[in-house]
Amino acid sequence: MSNADFLAEATARGFVFQCTDTEGLDAALRAAPIAAYIGFDCTADSLHVGSLVQIMILRLLQKHGHRPVVLLGGGTTRIGDPSGKDESRQLLTDEQIAANMAGIRRCFDPFLRFGDGPGEALLANNADWLDPLGYIPLLRDVGTHFTINRMLTFDSVKLRLEREHPLTFLEFNYMILQSYDFRELSRRLGVVLQIGGSDQWGNIVAGIELTRRTDAKGVFGLTTPLITTASGAKMGKTARGAVWLTADKCSPFDYWQFWRNTEDADVGRFLRLFTDLPLAEIARLEALGGAEINEAKKLLATAATALLHGPSEAAVAARLAQEVFEEGNAEGLAAVPVHLPPGALEAGVPVLNLFVQAGLATSNAAARRAIRGGAVRVNDRVVTDESMLIRNADLRDRAVKLSFGKKTHRLVRFWGPETEQS
Repeated sequence: MSNADFLAEATARGFVFQCTDTEGLDAALRAAPIAAYIGFDCTADSLHVGSLVQIMILRLLQKHGHRPVVLLGGGTTRIGDPSGKDESRQLLTDEQIAANMAGIRRCFDPFLRFGDGPGEALLANNADWLDPLGYIPLLRDVGTHFTINRMLTFDSVKLRLEREHPLTFLEFNYMILQSYDFRELSRRLGVVLQIGGSDQWGNIVAGIELTRRTDAKGVFGLTTPLITTASGAKMGKTARGAVWLTADKCSPFDYWQFWRNTEDADVGRFLRLFTDLPLAEIARLEALGGAEINEAKKLLATAATALLHGPSEAAVAARLAQEVFEEGNAEGLAAVPVHLPPGALEAGVPVLNLFVQAGLATSNAAARRAIRGGAVRVNDRVVTDESMLIRNADLRDRAVKLSFGKKTHRLVRFWGPETEQS
C-alpha cells in the first residue's frame, strides 16, 4: 500500500481537522516512510474511548507503511496538560504515574505492531529526557524561543485567563515541555509529524516553531476533530461512566453494547473512524434506513470489539446480546458481564460478592440476609450456605444464573482467561 495514501484515507475517514502544511506533509509522505507521534499522559491506569481516535489514526499510519511512535508522558504527567481544562489536575506521585503507564501500555497492543523493524511501532517515555534536564540550561536553550506574548494567544492559556481560573506557572510550562518532546523525538527517532486532538493545536505549533528555530528542520502538525455524538454528548461517556479500553475496566460485552447503542446519525462516521471496513462498504451501510440501520450498528459493534478484544470475544458478545435482547429469554434475564482475574474461578468466587456485583444486593450483609430468608438461588437451586463459592463447574455456557426472589434474575457472564474454553 502506498505511503502517500495515508493522508488521503485519513481525510476521507474524518481524522483530519487541521494541518500546519498539507502540501508539505503530502510531499514528505510521498518521498519516503515517515515517523509520527502522539503523546499520552498517564493520568489513569487505562485509556478510554475518548483516546481511540488517536490510536486509530496511528493504526492507519502503520497500515500505510509509516512508523507510529507512542509517547507516554512519564515526565509531563507530573505537571498536567492545561489544554481544554478549567481547573488544575491533581498532581500524581511517581508511583501512581508508573502504575498508570504500565496499564496504559496494554491499550495499544491490539491496534499496533511494536518492534524495531521498519514500519513497526515504537514506545517512548518523555521522562527519559525531561527528568535529567537542568532548569537553567532549559531556560537558556529553549526558553529564549518562547515569548509570553505568543503563549498568551494559545487557547489552552486564553481559556483559563478569560474565565479567571487559575493557571499555575507549573502548567504554563507544559507547552514548553511538549515542544521539547517534539524536538527530542525529531533528533532521536527522526519524527517529522506530531498528531494530537484539536485542543493540542497550540502546543503542536509551538513544537514546530522550536524545531525550526533551533534545528532548522521542517516538521509538521496534524490535529483530529473533537468527537461528539450526533446529540452533542461527549464521546466515550455513558451513564455508567467512561468506556475503558481494558477488559478489567469494561468487559467485551459492555464494549460491544456501547457501539451497538450508537445513534443512527453517527453510524457511518463511527464506522469510518473506529473500524477497518472499506470505505465503499461503509457508504453502503450508512445508507441503510429503518430497521436495517440496526444491522449496521451490530457490524460496527462487532468490528470495533474485534479490534480491541479479538474476534472470538466479539462473537461471544454479539451472540449474548442476541440471546438477551432479541430472542428474549423466557425468564427475562438481564445480562451482567463480570471480568475475573486469572484463576479466580478455580479458587472460587464468593456468592455474596457476586450478588453485589450483579446488582442484586447492595452489600454482602444484604445478600447474607437474603440467603437466610431463602430468597437466593444459583442456577435455580436455593442457596443455604452463606460461604458458597462459584466455580468453573457452576458455569453453563460461560454463565451462571442468579435469582433474588421469584421475579428478579441476572445472567452473569464471566470474562477472563480461565473461561475462554468453557
